[in-house]
Order: sequence, then structure tokens, then C-alpha cells
Amino acid sequence: MLSIFVIVLYALQPAAPAQDGVASYYTIASSSNLTASGEAMVDEALTCAMISGNFGEHYRVTSEDGRSVVVRLNDRGPYIEGRNIDLSEAAMRALGPDLQKGILKVSIQRIDEKSIPPLFQSN
Repeated sequence: MLSIFVIVLYALQPAAPAQDGVASYYTIASSSNLTASGEAMVDEALTCAMISGNFGEHYRVTSEDGRSVVVRLNDRGPYIEGRNIDLSEAAMRALGPDLQKGILKVSIQRIDEKSIPPLFQSN
């Protein structure tokens, strides 16, 4: 009985709050080949850089038009005032902006790895 109560309480926990902010993107050409986590920078990977957070955590980034992408934190940045997250080129393309502008208003929400479909989980 107690285990059922615990499961119900866990299921009723609110989702992590979303943070509104500005996303930019970066590429191998505009940064080093290695990320702060020690991984190679891959423009085609769905990854991101943020000032805080644990490497390996996943975030849902949603643009104002409702498009979203799930990214994995593997780097630190952005170091430009007013920006909250740097996305890989592939992640920014998934949100559909004009890459010439390079920035986009977004909502950022940390998500539980269990809620990510297996196809999108990193090994």
C-alpha cells in the first residue's frame, strides 16, 4: 500500500519550471573542437551549452512558434549577455529559424531522461 502511495505522489510532482530566454547556436568553426565535457563538438548532434546544469542532462527547447527539440547538455556557455543557451547547428535547424540571424526566443525546460523516446537517447 505504501509503495502505491509513493508512486502516486511521484507521478503528481510538477514538471520542472521552464525558463524563457534567448538561444544562439555555435559550430565547430566558431568554437573549439572539444566541449567542456571533453566530448568532440559535432555540429550534427542535438547538444547544447549552458552556464549551469550537469553534463548529460536533457532539455526541451521550444521556440515561440511551438517547434521544439530535445538536446543534451555537453558544454558551457553562452558567454554573451542576454543569451541563455547555445545550441548545436542541428538543434537550431530543428527549431527552423533563419540561421543568418543566429538567435531565437525560446523556452527551456529540463526533462527527465525517462521521458525521452529511446530513439533519441544518447548512449
